Amino acid sequence: MARIGILIDEMFEDSEYEKPAAAFKEAGHELTHLGVEKKLVKGVKTGLPVKVEKKAGEVSAEDFDAIFIPGGYSPDHLRSHDEVVAFVKQFAGTDRPVFFICHGAQLLITAGVLRGRKVTGWKSIIQDIKNAGAEYLDREVVEDGNFISSRFPSDIPAFIKACLSKLKRGA
Repeated sequence: MARIGILIDEMFEDSEYEKPAAAFKEAGHELTHLGVEKKLVKGVKTGLPVKVEKKAGEVSAEDFDAIFIPGGYSPDHLRSHDEVVAFVKQFAGTDRPVFFICHGAQLLITAGVLRGRKVTGWKSIIQDIKNAGAEYLDREVVEDGNFISSRFPSDIPAFIKACLSKLKRGA
């Protein structure tokens, strides 16, 4: 099964992390939580605790088959750290899946990897997505090559279905 790196930091959107992570795990995939430092981080709504197991600067794209970036304030925190941005840029340059929801696109914007892509995300970052050179589509799921994106929590069932399908058929 796939090794999925989850990029996460303080104030992630609980449901955007919890439901996809549970579905990935239930399908037999191995999850590794990546961040700025090894510590316990908490979700913004319910305070769900998640342990960051590895620093993004300690891993490489070759260590994972896919990455997942849940939304909330976490992506904005993560994108201010060069080692996280470098890892995302390196991984996005592979043909392996990149899953992101809501504000997750912020990390990809900073990594400079959205130009020419079709993606979706939270309404407050639509202009940021466009300024990064991507085409914004207002759909529950947008799949463009190895990128799969969704807008917000109510899109999660469709997001999970698309991500699991992508993992099943390979990159």
